[in-house]
Amino acid sequence: MSQTAVKKVVLAYSGGLDTSIIVKWLQDEYQCEVVTFTADIGQGEEVEPARAKAKAMGIKEIYIEDLREEFVRDFVFPMFRANTIYEGEYLLGTSIARPLIAKRLVEIATETGADAISHGATGKGNDQVRFELGAYALKPGVKVIAPWREWNLTSRETLMAYAKEHNIPIDFAKQGKKSPYSMDANLLHISYEGDVLEDPWHEAEDDMWRWSVSPELAPDQATYIEISYLNGDPVALDGQAMSPATMLETLNKIGGANGIGRLDIVENRYVGMKSRGAYETPGGTIMIRAHRAIESITLDREVSHLKDELMPRYASLIYNGYWWSPERKMLQAMIDASQADVNGVVRLKLYKGNVIVVGRKSEDSLFDASIATFEDDAGAYNQADAAGFIKLNALRMRIAANKGRSLK
Repeated sequence: MSQTAVKKVVLAYSGGLDTSIIVKWLQDEYQCEVVTFTADIGQGEEVEPARAKAKAMGIKEIYIEDLREEFVRDFVFPMFRANTIYEGEYLLGTSIARPLIAKRLVEIATETGADAISHGATGKGNDQVRFELGAYALKPGVKVIAPWREWNLTSRETLMAYAKEHNIPIDFAKQGKKSPYSMDANLLHISYEGDVLEDPWHEAEDDMWRWSVSPELAPDQATYIEISYLNGDPVALDGQAMSPATMLETLNKIGGANGIGRLDIVENRYVGMKSRGAYETPGGTIMIRAHRAIESITLDREVSHLKDELMPRYASLIYNGYWWSPERKMLQAMIDASQADVNGVVRLKLYKGNVIVVGRKSEDSLFDASIATFEDDAGAYNQADAAGFIKLNALRMRIAANKGRSLK
């Protein structure tokens, strides 16, 4: 499809400098009508001002949607049922938001009769892959326009010059206060990249962090909380029922106040390069620790171990943008089936950046104190049975040793 063949495009629009420039660029380069879509997924900033900015640029169809509950219920919670962590540390805060945005982009394209979608992701990152894999999976014939892969605006200076030349309104009052970092936020996390973080040896400046206090400055008194789980999802905090978004938002505040959830990593991007990033995920850090605790007493051993073996593959699927793939759907069905008995309450102590599990209970618990006890078990477990168990498991090694094979 040529540029002149595009009649209408749906743009993922934040209202910021980059996507405002993209609006004008699409109008000029493709001579097409632009529909803007702005999603509130808990980024902590007002999204409604994007409407006035879009109108000022001649946009007639403007979508601004509160997707916070859907984001946590249908994307974050399913991911956390698998205890998902990428490369041992990253809780996938940015990755898990992209399939929802891609879904709404193509849905709006269908609703408005648009023949293309567009996004502001650069050609160096993972987000371009995530947006576009999702779009092609859900609307195979859609055209994707990625301006950063087409235009010659390669720096903030060239973007500012373009905005000035085309009379694109910029809030210059905020320009001097703008963070030097490239940030992305939603209800699950806030990420930081760029500036001093591009040197992996350079420690992140303390005033960079926005959601959490430094662990050194966190309260000297521990905070105790109780999270109730139903079918693997957190449903109540200290006995008070909460919606998914409210649960995560509340845990973010409690965790942030106790210095929880800071992370500084170098990760492997799907496009091939290594990238250093800093993340704040206070609520997610609490939830994943609590979920593993409730699973520890409710899941069968082999089910638990199988989940742990498959989790890195599942995490890579999400990180690399394959949320809408058949293999992720297959894994999700297995993961969700495992959660039928993951019910109960976990008690946690939050202290200076630490999440400490201090109690767990469940009507579906597989923990049997009468068997596990160090006291008299009244015959519940025959310790003599262990001798045959051990000998049978050692049989293959004994045979090999008798054949003269060295096992050292």
